[in-house]
Amino acid sequence: MTDFCVIIPARYDSSRLSAKLLRDIHGKPLLQYAYENARNSGASSVIIATDDSRIEAAAQSFGASVCMTEKPHSCGTSRISEALEILDIEDETVIVNLQADEPMLSAKVIEQVANNLLSSNFPMATLCEKITDKTQYLDQNCVKVVFDKFGKALYFSRSPLPAFREIDDFDINLCFRHIGIYAYQAGFIKQYLSMESSNYEQAEKLEQLRILNQGLEIHIAPACENTGFGVDTLEDLEKVRQALK
Repeated sequence: MTDFCVIIPARYDSSRLSAKLLRDIHGKPLLQYAYENARNSGASSVIIATDDSRIEAAAQSFGASVCMTEKPHSCGTSRISEALEILDIEDETVIVNLQADEPMLSAKVIEQVANNLLSSNFPMATLCEKITDKTQYLDQNCVKVVFDKFGKALYFSRSPLPAFREIDDFDINLCFRHIGIYAYQAGFIKQYLSMESSNYEQAEKLEQLRILNQGLEIHIAPACENTGFGVDTLEDLEKVRQALK
């Protein structure tokens, strides 16, 4: 079993659903579900990285370890980088970046991405899931990915991917959505943050395209279990409440 650490970057503000990480789901805050899944994954440690005292208080109430970071962070990866410095984590340590608003990513899925990182020898690993219908395939909020037979990601896009030249050729079995969970060694995060943003990243607003633009490889594989729903809106929150009932 791979030795790895899970870091959950958690911010209080959210443009589409205020204070979403503290929203109640059957007596627990949303944040607690991600934390408990990570604790059950076999991770050697699970740390919530935040800049907000309200998140800190909630996390401590259910026994989580918290690393307090500074406020100006443009993305979760940047916040994780600061946490690595504060905690003095060694560059060789495998880190899983778990999004706090993904309460249904199971412990097995979290462990899977860590194992895939080491078995692939790629600098980053992530996961995907089959798209369920044509509406999801056409949705710009659903990030699509194509990859080769060796598990190397070829491209990520908000546009329909792959694009079928003839409408009758549409084959949903070729269509995968990206799941926002990442594994990498701690030292790679520093390397990533020093990379220049690419034109493709700016166009798609997808950070992983920065890595592909550098000629580096990202391993991707279908998740070993259903990954459920992330929470961005009140509607998403209600879907998760029903699913976890």
